[in-house]
Amino acid sequence: MAKLSVNINKVATLRNARGGNNPDVERVAQDCEKFGAQGITVHPRPDERHIRYEDVRLLKPLITTEFNIEGNPIPSFTDLVLEVKPKQVTLVPDGHDQLTSNHGWDTLENRPFLTDICQVFREAGIRTSIFVDPDPRMVEGAAKCGADRVELYTEPYAAGYEANREAAIAPFIEAAKAARDCGLGLNAGHDLSLVNLRYFNEQIPWLDEVSIGHALICDALYMGLENTIRQYLERLKIKH
Repeated sequence: MAKLSVNINKVATLRNARGGNNPDVERVAQDCEKFGAQGITVHPRPDERHIRYEDVRLLKPLITTEFNIEGNPIPSFTDLVLEVKPKQVTLVPDGHDQLTSNHGWDTLENRPFLTDICQVFREAGIRTSIFVDPDPRMVEGAAKCGADRVELYTEPYAAGYEANREAAIAPFIEAAKAARDCGLGLNAGHDLSLVNLRYFNEQIPWLDEVSIGHALICDALYMGLENTIRQYLERLKIKH
């Protein structure tokens, strides 16, 4: 069964809108674990508009499942990850003021840089995942950079799901097969939801982990956090 890592960035966005500590990001992370999530994901950006660097430091001793820190490995981010030492770091090619992640790495063009940064994290004992588009060439490039996993950028799948889910999933299956052939672990994330998650998971049953934030937090406004996490976990069960 693929693991569910809950991205709590949107909780921090809500907190930051009013200042103070409501909602409490640390408590939400612990509650997500209590309700069954197998991991917590954060994506601190340089402007700290949602998760702050200090949040990352405070969360580390509280998380008992898997801690995944994602972001662009600029020097300040790299220093933070090496300080906190999460189980996994996910490298994402975000610009400084980017609203949200909208593409993966070109692992061929950026191979020297990604190879160096993967080695830095490997030497620190941190599993490294590279965020890529569903392109077997980019997956194979990630393997050559020394990554342990890739995370497939799933927004195109989510956007095409209602119109033709078979066509939408096709490039992701090919990319997932390339990851398996290269010996890479496989993660996925971005716009996965209660609507489209089950089909994605059933078509790629060797998926290791999904990272879900925006849709899950939105669903929790209506269904409650505990019930929402239970629903996402249910969709990650492979039905035979």
